[in-house]
Amino acid sequence: MALPEGRYGKPRGSLPRWARWSLPVIAVLVGGVVAWVGYRNLGTMPVEAKQTAFHVVDDNSVEITFEVVRRTPDQPVVCIVRARSGDGDEAGRREVLVEPGADTVRATTLLKTSKLPVTGEVFGCTYQVPAYLSTR
Repeated sequence: MALPEGRYGKPRGSLPRWARWSLPVIAVLVGGVVAWVGYRNLGTMPVEAKQTAFHVVDDNSVEITFEVVRRTPDQPVVCIVRARSGDGDEAGRREVLVEPGADTVRATTLLKTSKLPVTGEVFGCTYQVPAYLSTR
C-alpha cells in the first residue's frame, strides 16, 4: 500500500553524503584521543620503584631498601614507603626524597612505626616533589 503523494512529505533517505564520510572520521579521531589518554595514564610509568629488601629493626621501626628507575634522571623524585603490621594495617608511612642522579638509584630509609612491623614496601614514586622536601 503506497502513501498518498505530497501528504507526508518526501520519503526519508539515508544520511547525506558528507555525513556518511565525516562521522566515521570523527569516530576514529575520538578513538585515537581516548587511546592516547589511556596510554599516558595507564602505560609505562615515568618512575618505577620496587622494594628490594626490608629489615625489622625493633618493635617500632623497619629499614626499607628500594630501587628507583626513572626516565629523567636529572629531576628529583619523591617516593612513599610504608610499613604494615601483622593484621594488615598500615603501621607507618614516610616520604623519601631521591635526589637527581643516575637513572637507577638504590635508596635505604628507616621508617618509624606505630605497631610491630612485619613488612616494608614502596607505595609509589612521582616527580611532583612537595616544596617542604625540595632542596632547591
